[in-house]
Order: sequence, then C-alpha cells, then structure tokens
Amino acid sequence: MKIIVTITCFAFFCIQLSAQTLPVARNYQQAYDKQTRSTNGKPGKNYWQNAAAYNIAVSFDPASRVVTGTETIVYSNNSPDTLNNIWFKLYPNLYEKGAQRDQPIQPEDLSDGVKIQDFVADGNHLSPDALHIQGTNMFVPVQGLLPGKTTQFSISFSYVLNKTSHIRTGMVDDSSAFIAYFFPRIAVYDDIDGWNKIAYTGTPEMYNDFCSFNVAVTVPKNYIVCATGNLLNASEVYAPSIAQRISEAEKNDGITKVIDTSDLEMGNITAQNSTNTFKFKADSVTDFVFATSNHYIWYSGSVVVDPSTQRRTRVDAVFNPKHADYFRVINQARKTVELMSYTLPAWPYPYPHETVFDGLDQMEYPMMVNDNPVEDNADEIELTDHEIFHTMFPFYMGINETKYGWMDEGWATLGEWLLSPMIDSTIEPDDYGMDAYDYNADYDFDVPITTLSTQQNDASYFLNSYPKPGMGYLYVKDMLGDKLFTTALHYYIQQWHGKHPMPLDFFNCMNVGSGKNLNWFWKKWFYDNGYPDLAITGVKQTGKQVTVTVQMKGSKPVPVDATVYYKDGSTQALHQSIAVWEKSNTTLLNFTTNKSIERIELGDVHDADSDSTNNEWKMK
Repeated sequence: MKIIVTITCFAFFCIQLSAQTLPVARNYQQAYDKQTRSTNGKPGKNYWQNAAAYNIAVSFDPASRVVTGTETIVYSNNSPDTLNNIWFKLYPNLYEKGAQRDQPIQPEDLSDGVKIQDFVADGNHLSPDALHIQGTNMFVPVQGLLPGKTTQFSISFSYVLNKTSHIRTGMVDDSSAFIAYFFPRIAVYDDIDGWNKIAYTGTPEMYNDFCSFNVAVTVPKNYIVCATGNLLNASEVYAPSIAQRISEAEKNDGITKVIDTSDLEMGNITAQNSTNTFKFKADSVTDFVFATSNHYIWYSGSVVVDPSTQRRTRVDAVFNPKHADYFRVINQARKTVELMSYTLPAWPYPYPHETVFDGLDQMEYPMMVNDNPVEDNADEIELTDHEIFHTMFPFYMGINETKYGWMDEGWATLGEWLLSPMIDSTIEPDDYGMDAYDYNADYDFDVPITTLSTQQNDASYFLNSYPKPGMGYLYVKDMLGDKLFTTALHYYIQQWHGKHPMPLDFFNCMNVGSGKNLNWFWKKWFYDNGYPDLAITGVKQTGKQVTVTVQMKGSKPVPVDATVYYKDGSTQALHQSIAVWEKSNTTLLNFTTNKSIERIELGDVHDADSDSTNNEWKMK
C-alpha cells in the first residue's frame, strides 16, 4: 500500500527549518553535509547502505548440541568509501570463556566460542592469524574493496549451543532448540558511524543489514524446522498429509492443526531419512533464525493483511502440548497480525508468515518469536502482541537496536498497551513500566531517552527502552488524533522501511508527516532530564460552571485526565492532550454540571505522575 502525503511548500519549508532546533550530533551533521540524510526526514539524495547475499548450509545435532555450518557471502560495498577491513559479528561468542557480557552465564555453558575451520576471501585461504577475533567482533583485512564493488567470503564454522543459559537462543529442552545468531555475519557499515564495532554483551540488541538468505537446515529424522523465510521443499521433508495441511493453512481463515498429538503418536511427520534438509529462502531481511523439535505440535491459520491484493500472512504456534496456555496463542497471534495490518500501525503485515515458538525467552526475530509459556491470560496476550509488534520495529524499519533501544522497544510497548485490550476486552489495562517510571523519574540514573543504550545501566535501559518512549508515542498519538498520527507514522514507514533510520530521521519524519512542529515535545520528552507531575491547584464553581486549574509542576508534559466524582455515584471524564503544555505550565478544565461534586482526581493508567499527593481535590 502506497501512502502519499501532500504538504504545502511553505509548511514544508518551515518544518524543515524548525527541525534543526533539536540537538544534532557531529556524526549526524556530517550525514546532512554529505546529503545521505536530510532535515525533512527523507533519506538524502546520496543515501546508501551495504548488503550481502548469504548461502548457508547448517546442521544441528540435538544430542551433542553442535551447530556446524558452511556459508558463502557475497558482500556489496554501496558506500562511497574504500573498505580495507571487513568487520564480522560472531554472536555465539557471548558464551566464550572470558567474553565481555552483562548477563550471567552458567558455568556449564561457557565454551570455546565459534571455531572457524576455514576462511576464504575472494578465493584466498586466510590463516587463523589473519582473523582478528575480539569477543563477538572479528575483522579481516582485505585488499581495498572499492565503492560499487563486491567481494566474496566462504566460511566453515562450528560451535556448541548453550544448554541452560538461554539468552535469546539455545536449547529449550533435550530435543527442542531455538537457534539464533548462529552464523558469522558481516557487521553494518553505515553513514553515521562507519563499522558497527560495538560488542554484543547480552542486553543491548542487534543491528544488521538487509540481506538475502538461502539456507539449508539439516536435522535428524522426526525433527521439524521452523525458520525465517519461505520453506521451499515441504513435500520433500514432510509426510504428504503434513505438507498438505501447511498449504491449506496458508489459504484459510480457520485454524489448521498441522501437527497434533495424534501425529506425534504415529511418528510419521517427516520423511523417514536419517536426516532431513529443510530449505528456506528470505529476501530483504535483517537476520535468519530457526527452531527445531521432535515433540512439538503445530497450529496454523492465515489472515488477509492487504485487502487490495488479498495477500495473506500465515500465523503459526508451534509448542509443547504440555503447555496449556499455548493452545490460545494461535488466536492471539492471528489477531495481533490482523490488528497491526488494519489498526496500528495500519500497515499491511510485510512478511509471508509469523511463527510463535514455545521457547525460554521473550524475543523477536524476522518472522519468528521465541516466547516462554506463561500462566496468566493477560501476560500471555501482552507477551504475544509485544514480540510480534517488533516485526515493524526493528525488522521492517532496520533500526539500530544496539544504540537506540527506544526506537523499537517503545513501539512494541505501545503496541502491547493498545492492542491487548482489543484482543481481550476483559483484561485490565496494561500498565507495563508505569509504576517504575513514576517512582524513579529524575533519579540520577534516569537519563534522557536519547542517551545511547550502550551507555545506560539496567534501570535506565529499562525505563528508556520501554515505558518512557511508549508514553511519548502515545501522547503524540493522543495530541494528533488517530488519523493524523497514522498519516505521520506512515510517512516515516514509507521513507525508511528497508533502510536504517536514526532518531532525527524519526522526529523529522513525524514533523513533516503531520505538518506540525513537534520539536517542543520531542525535546522535553526525549532529550531533556526531568520528571512528570501534574497538580490540581484550584477549583472554582459558579452556579453550574466549574473551572479546574491544573499546573504542570514537573518538566515532562503528560495528558490531563481528570475524573469528576459526584455524590450520586456517577462520574464524568475530562481530557486535554499534551498540546496545552506547549506554551504554558497552567491549564483550565471547564465544564458545567447541576450535580453535587464530591471530589476531582487527576490521572489515567498511562499518565505518568511522580507525585500523586496533589492529584485530588475534595469539595468542601
């Protein structure tokens, strides 16, 4: 779906100038000077990004937990720079003995890291001394990769998959595994920082280029494989009945039991070879992951995500039948995909399938989710929609999660808050992170949202990645209204999907897309220190006319939500958006009533407020 936003030249010019009032770091200014990015939010006329084509053959033995693979990478240098070193990411080295990390690892999971058996660069075998491995980073000297040229690498590798310390990847049980970040990959080289040399330490997440993948996954007989991309050889690896059910699920609205407990009992799910090789293809995605098990069931159904083309997305729940909550996940996942396509962000779901795999984490990947089972229905819904919402941010939008966690986690938090009650109206409003922010706002560790994720501790990382940006997006949505907010958000998506947006690109796009200068709010909420605190400082009633004076005592603008409680037991809701705080720290709520007022209270579930003692006014 193509969205066209029309803005007058004068308004566009004014917004373009006003966008410069936000802080511009030197590496951003250099991008503006080189015209790779622009102050109107669009990629500049000289914007570029590098890419690679991966052909991977990987084998996994659940008994030994050994992952063995070979890959050929064709890397395209689309930058204007000559590259004399190519940097790689070896994410499994998080588990290497002595590696830098901020997550605890069980002693039995400490390993020797990724073993490179062979490394060929443009036909030349490199000695181990030529591979400079530093934790999860590896750089390899090359003979000057010129702009517009390609180079090829062939790599053989292996490592032992972690068994107990499940950080986004690893064994789920003795015969199930979620295997992510398993192959050596070329790091991002971009117009802001050059090579991404930030080590993967466990908490800050990923940053990868948009690439193509052809992957062959070999596992033992009776093991199924779920993965990023389209399965190309279902009829070769599955029994005919299973392959037929997969095909049916892609076309139907109902739930198809692709594999049920009766199929597990019969044991005739895959082709009865000693091993089977599952072949997958995915284009223009930032990563490839797979999961496998010999005792999981598989429920599936599809959703029309684009009414203009009738294109469907298949949604899968693949899980241990002992986990009762997962029987509900399939419907929650399908509803999430539907709501994302039509409600928020109201953009047709971009991928052909989405698989929720019963794992030991709460983590997203392109077309895949690794979710632990949970007992509470609300927790289950909120986890499911949060992780699936990540499909748009960071995967469709190519966000640098390593530096800017708020640019994807904040959106997933907003999705969780808004979509969960649409999936099940009986659950309580989701207040994820609200209490933590109310209590900790403006403490010395509560740094601005735009502080790099790599420079934050656990407390600040949580606040700045999840609730604070979620509130910021929600408050702008409330101020603009659903229609204009969607228009602005679509402008951002249209400009940057399949690319690498940075913070100023987002802010500038929202300004231009909405036709409004929102920098006053972006600066207060995302760049400045401070805390939220609204207070009722006065109530005046003259006959039926009531005026409530509300003051912003803190420096963080939040919506004004007041509830009037009447003595007859009825209530009345009053609301003003953050727009009232653009030029003043005081606002008036005016209403008329012929009822007797008992009290007036400020606050709503997503209205941050660090001091609730001044939120109530009792009538005398």
